[in-house]
Amino acid sequence: MCGIVGLHLRNPDLYPRLGALLAEMLGEMQDRGADSAGIAVYGNEAWSPSGHGCVSLLAVDVTPADASAKIGAALGVSVAAQNVDATLVLSAPVSSEELLGAARAAYPGALVAGFGADLTVLKGVGAPRDLAADWGLAQASGWQGVGHTRMATESAVTPSGAHPFAVGPEQCLVHNGSFSNHASIRRDLRAAGVEFDSENDTEVGARFVAHQLAAGKDVETALKEVCATFDGFYTLLVSNRDSFAVVRDAIACKPAVIAETDDWVAMASEYRALAGLPGVENARIWEPEPEVVYAWTR
Repeated sequence: MCGIVGLHLRNPDLYPRLGALLAEMLGEMQDRGADSAGIAVYGNEAWSPSGHGCVSLLAVDVTPADASAKIGAALGVSVAAQNVDATLVLSAPVSSEELLGAARAAYPGALVAGFGADLTVLKGVGAPRDLAADWGLAQASGWQGVGHTRMATESAVTPSGAHPFAVGPEQCLVHNGSFSNHASIRRDLRAAGVEFDSENDTEVGARFVAHQLAAGKDVETALKEVCATFDGFYTLLVSNRDSFAVVRDAIACKPAVIAETDDWVAMASEYRALAGLPGVENARIWEPEPEVVYAWTR
């Protein structure tokens, strides 16, 4: 099962409503995956101030004040830290890579949920509607968000197995389906020096895409490489800070629908997640074709 949602706003007048719209979309997909959920939000000033590097950490037992002091001392700058439910969200006027390095040095056992400029990634175990409320998602603003509701089939129900997998700067991937050859691809990536945080097959897809992007390929080329390399049934939504892309496998049996207006582009596993978007009655709506990469740029 599992449910995917994504919203890319074109109209700045809608930025204050991003979180509320995304929360409604995520809630509509709860029936497709009620054991855990995650979101990635680009541009919410309350979590990730503009121009700051941002890091989201899980599985770290520390107060925000202590984290701020310890990491700030290492970097020599002021570091803001806050708990958003179970996620420790850090931001500082340095690159996200610098902040990530300092956070990992300070808390080597922490799980990095995501990192990048203007990006916050939140994950949790529980019903998606409850998690969205605990995160205060409806109050978030920004220009882009993706989300996922999970029905675990191949790995434990833990925050580390929840989507999105945000393993490169500003890069997030959510997935509905399964990869049948992920174990061999994981071995190949490990041989190339790639490290993993979970046994989730989706993380293999995310690490593969990040590896392709790090090698200089663009998102569309990286997703075409996914289609050529991975076997299975899947729909993928990949976001970067300024882009939003969707692809399905050659069989395309996993559900997906895209809607587009002058104000926004949205994608979900089912239309009901799109039904509450403003102006959806005038949207162009279609089902993505097999192995065709659909991409939009901010």
